Amino acid sequence: MKPFIPLFILPLICLFGGLAEAANFRTVVIDAGHGGQDNGGQWGRVYEKHLALDTAARLEMKLKSLGYQTVMTRRSDYFISLPQRVSMGNRYNNAIFVSLHYNYTPKQDVSGLETFYYGSEGKKLAELVQDSLIGRTHSVDRKAKYARFYVIRNSTLPAILVEGGFVSNAPERDRMKSAWFRELIADGVVAGIQRYRRGY
Repeated sequence: MKPFIPLFILPLICLFGGLAEAANFRTVVIDAGHGGQDNGGQWGRVYEKHLALDTAARLEMKLKSLGYQTVMTRRSDYFISLPQRVSMGNRYNNAIFVSLHYNYTPKQDVSGLETFYYGSEGKKLAELVQDSLIGRTHSVDRKAKYARFYVIRNSTLPAILVEGGFVSNAPERDRMKSAWFRELIADGVVAGIQRYRRGY
């Protein structure tokens, strides 16, 4: 039986291309980038691998409090290969994959947050997460972007890769060294996931 749709809604449906449907998932696979001998981006003693793991732990706690099931690809400072990360996520059907990173470039004036995707569902999720991240951190918006990173390209799940700022940029580095900023990153990712699950 089809749901009743009031006549005044029909023009809006035509305008936006149909009614949005809530995403059906209960599990979030959280991938803290790098680890072990792989420091990721670094500046002095500020290592991407530590920032990503701390943000992942905050994200997991927030998601669990909302009733989500979570899977962490790593829980401490050890190395795990890209195929292993993907394999862990692909074991699940009703799930999404969120990889957490912090950025680096030799150009020290570059700053901002960006979220990468590969597939069409990943794009929807990435756009909502990116919008929520910028709304909370008020950082430079480097947008949601298509990319071919291994973990999102080989995921069978809606998958995104979040870059939470540049360790190579001094003001941004100072922010990410503070717990309140990593908390905001986790808040933004959660908000984007919630919007995606509700049907954006």
